[in-house]
Amino acid sequence: MSFQVLAGRLLCLLVAVQLATPAFAAKPNFVVIMADDLGYGDLSPYGGWIKVPHLEALAASGMTFSDFHSSGNVCSPTRAGLMTGRYQQRANIPGVVFADPKRDAHYHGLQSEEVTFAELLRDSGYSTAIFGKWHLGYFPKYNPVHQGFDLFRGYVSGNVDFFSHVDQAGVFDWWQQDRLQQEEGYTTHLITQHAVKFIEDNRDRPFCLYLPHEAPHYPYQGPNDSPLRSVGGDFDLNGERKDIKAAYSEMVVEMDKGVGEVVATLKRLGLSENTLVLFISDNGANNRGSNGPLRGFKGSNWEGGHRVPCIASWPGKIAAGSKTDQLSISLDLMPTLLEAAGLPAPQERPLDGKSLLPVLLEGKSLGQRQLVWNGKAIRDGQWKLIVDGKGAKGIGLYDLASDLGEQTNVAKQHPERTEKLLAALKAWEAEVADGATQQPDKP
Repeated sequence: MSFQVLAGRLLCLLVAVQLATPAFAAKPNFVVIMADDLGYGDLSPYGGWIKVPHLEALAASGMTFSDFHSSGNVCSPTRAGLMTGRYQQRANIPGVVFADPKRDAHYHGLQSEEVTFAELLRDSGYSTAIFGKWHLGYFPKYNPVHQGFDLFRGYVSGNVDFFSHVDQAGVFDWWQQDRLQQEEGYTTHLITQHAVKFIEDNRDRPFCLYLPHEAPHYPYQGPNDSPLRSVGGDFDLNGERKDIKAAYSEMVVEMDKGVGEVVATLKRLGLSENTLVLFISDNGANNRGSNGPLRGFKGSNWEGGHRVPCIASWPGKIAAGSKTDQLSISLDLMPTLLEAAGLPAPQERPLDGKSLLPVLLEGKSLGQRQLVWNGKAIRDGQWKLIVDGKGAKGIGLYDLASDLGEQTNVAKQHPERTEKLLAALKAWEAEVADGATQQPDKP
């Protein structure tokens, strides 16, 4: 056989292999699922009281984190940190963006100068979508389609009626892109339906899908309940169910079914081994749910306010059934996605998070790190210092290795460590305030 014939056959074989290989094989897909107000002790994979077989399966196929945290202890701040990979104080979203137009924060939002993971991924060829809760600005200029997402279906407030999609200020809040749009259906079901269609439509290109669920945030409505809120009407924010525990469980179970449908779609389309799926919560549970052994609830800087479930699955890359106790935070998701996609981190707005790929793919340590919550709490390894924690004014130091429930204040026994961590908190406050994005003072 001549060299020319051999070379020709090899060339044909190479072309055939390229044609048979999906164009996105070198670029992984991402699915980021976020629950709303779900506690550390709610889910069965964490020994919780709600049986969630699909999240159990996700954990069995990947890695479960025991020391993962949201960067905030309420909705908007965590979402700002997640989007930018930076402490939300840098974006000047330290608290909730309120639905009430009488509150100044109603006019705040994620400003255009912030850089989101969706923007960077889209600019590199990814198809991007968000279906569900945004809560980073009420006005069209803050809409997620202006923050790197090709598609948006969902709501921009903190919560809506699961059926009528009216927010707690009595305003209709369901959007298609940056326009209000009626759409019938239970919020959880709609999020899942749009997610499945998006995956099907983008099976032949890399995609990043963000699914911020409403469950189990109030109003407490299961899939078989009825609409409660109407535009301009009077209603109980929590809903009319008296058996709130039962409603809460129904909402989580329905979200779990949605996770199962998304994972099943990835499998059906042969995308599982090229897709990193991450599941987290935006903060701890309120007193309707469970934070397990942790002290405190949503809105507090105790562990119960920000230590949350985190499950990561990437078949063939993350060891099935693995667990990690690495100290991690929601700020880590952006650098994780960027590294997995082979993209550099933005230089003009340095990230505060670290890529979790060494943990996920190789079981390595992230090394010693300090994490801060709201300028009031700081972690340094096993130690946590908290200032004016709810129900415990003053300075508290806790050894989480032996006191996960933060019951024994050992600040007096460790004065040097206490002073060092207090100084670190003050330095952090000054550093994040320097150059923080400006928010509008008035409408």
